[in-house]
Amino acid sequence: MSDPSASRDEGVARTARLRTDVSHSARIWNYWLGGKDHYPVDEEVGDQILSFVPALPRSAVADRRFLARAVRFLAGEAGVRQFLDVGTGLPTADNTHEVAQGVDSTCRIVYVDNDPLVLTHAHALLTSTPEGATDYIEADVHDPGAIIERAARTLNFDEPVAITMLGILNFVLDTDEAVGIVHRLLDAVPSGSYLVVSHPTTEVDGEAMRTAVDYWNGQGSAPMTLRSRTDLLRIFDRVDLLEPGLASCSRWRPEAAQEEIVDVTHFGGVGRKP
Repeated sequence: MSDPSASRDEGVARTARLRTDVSHSARIWNYWLGGKDHYPVDEEVGDQILSFVPALPRSAVADRRFLARAVRFLAGEAGVRQFLDVGTGLPTADNTHEVAQGVDSTCRIVYVDNDPLVLTHAHALLTSTPEGATDYIEADVHDPGAIIERAARTLNFDEPVAITMLGILNFVLDTDEAVGIVHRLLDAVPSGSYLVVSHPTTEVDGEAMRTAVDYWNGQGSAPMTLRSRTDLLRIFDRVDLLEPGLASCSRWRPEAAQEEIVDVTHFGGVGRKP
């Protein structure tokens, strides 16, 4: 039987971790996407970052659309029925479970984050079709073992799983560690599983992006890093990249005409585990 006092203590701890006086990447992303789940400090820092890279809201939109296209492909053409979404962020339009279960109602989705703000919104992520399932687990990207153990309550790791990691590995500052985390997760899933990653890069507006990240890292928020195409390709070294390979998120199997597409700072790719 659970201890009510332990639950209360845990809730107090989570509330204490919810800082409204320090900017937060998920809230800034929400601000740029036109959402309402942010505070004045997020608007202030978000606007300052836009003074360095005015096109970043376009990257935020392209990143979300990349996720939707990738999940739609995986649940549809690729036939994947299980999704492990690491680094969930705040719920917005076209969340993983909405897209996947919109293709096949039996899809099972586990969301992973360790942020108290995301936890307060987890109820919005736990809706599901009767035939499928969704779950939310609190775990840190630096601890893939805990992610795998807790996700196994909902997912069957003997069957293919799509691991999605959008805008999360940039908070793992060491590239060797980031690659190792991906390897641990891939080791837990069988052949025919997939890896989906998006990441801010130095490939578009490189100098401006470096200035923006330096500012971000200097004002008290969780530090992040940019990576080059070469570094990002290392993350996919155990999967076969699908066409068009590692690309600006706006150019991964776009629905718009090529002449209408503009490169964005976030790059993404989808790979299949052989």
